[in-house]
Amino acid sequence: MERRDFLTTIGAGIGATALAGAAPPMAQAAGRRSAAPKRPALKMKLGCQSGPASDDHFAFLARYGVTHVAARAKSAEGALYSTADEVKALRDLAEKHKLTLSILDPLLLPSSHIDREKNPGIMLATSPERERELEAFQNQIRACAAAGVPCIKYNMSLLGVIRTGRVQGRGDAVFSEYDAARLDPAKPLTRAGMVGEDAFWERITWFLDHVVPVANEYKIRIACHPQDPGTPPQGYQGIHRVLGTIEGMKRFISIRESAYHGLNFCQGTVSENLPHPAEQIFDVIRYFGSRKKIFNVHFRNIVGGRGHFREAFPDEGDVDLYRALLTYAEVGYDGMLMPDHVPIIPGHPEAEGESFAFAYGHIRGLMQAAAHYSG
Repeated sequence: MERRDFLTTIGAGIGATALAGAAPPMAQAAGRRSAAPKRPALKMKLGCQSGPASDDHFAFLARYGVTHVAARAKSAEGALYSTADEVKALRDLAEKHKLTLSILDPLLLPSSHIDREKNPGIMLATSPERERELEAFQNQIRACAAAGVPCIKYNMSLLGVIRTGRVQGRGDAVFSEYDAARLDPAKPLTRAGMVGEDAFWERITWFLDHVVPVANEYKIRIACHPQDPGTPPQGYQGIHRVLGTIEGMKRFISIRESAYHGLNFCQGTVSENLPHPAEQIFDVIRYFGSRKKIFNVHFRNIVGGRGHFREAFPDEGDVDLYRALLTYAEVGYDGMLMPDHVPIIPGHPEAEGESFAFAYGHIRGLMQAAAHYSG
């Protein structure tokens, strides 16, 4: 049989089979694929908040695929907020490297320990300092609006980031560790003294009562970082960290409800405050994400859970980051995924850049894989 006659015969046979209602195997497979539910489109961006805000560092970020950043503007010595012109200069520097300045890191309300904080008025509830700082934070919102930067991140911190030691990771990498059993119960009080839950909530509520209306007026998001990590039930150094539990975070977003009041959602910190983060983190993402309260994501991993954990490279922690990424897509999250708390390499301070580059590549790969299989 000639090739042309053979192909004609095969074509007729396939046509007859199709007319008889029995699709060939390839057609059946295509039908199965088209019937499968589509994954949500991926809207997230690869971001970073590492510094400094300089030409060299922004070029480094762009080199490894970062497209959006959170950064701090250069400001006058002793200033309490960055002016609109200073924020615009930072935005222009980012855009020079084809980066988008999505979040401003303000001068007030960092994650520092209260005994080292230069401007502690809001967190100590001392007057007239807190009123002066409040006005500055309100002015920071106005400056961001004038400069076209849509979000500010901040912390409500008294104890800073608490860790109890370091552990050896793979190779020569070293990670920080937290073990509640190793906290020193005799450690002296901070200058904040005793701060119980009611007092802490009063300070948070006072701040939100005065700041959220300004955020609403200027349509600037304010994103608060949870407390890293939560303290034991009896508190630590006389302080009860109310934003160190999931229930506390839920209460926080309900105060002065607004589309502009939400979370700098540190997935690592949230995982640290869960007994079984490998199983529980996804429903927490859904809770806050479905309410549109996740304004930024610190996309990092840990080994362990509440009370005892160590930090980790993104690919070796307990949480399935690919599944987490798909969960953010499920709730329609469209902000940044950024690495945070990368390991240190003793004797090699320059290796921090390597650790960040590894994290960018890992996150970028997850995002590309998810985009490939979505839609």
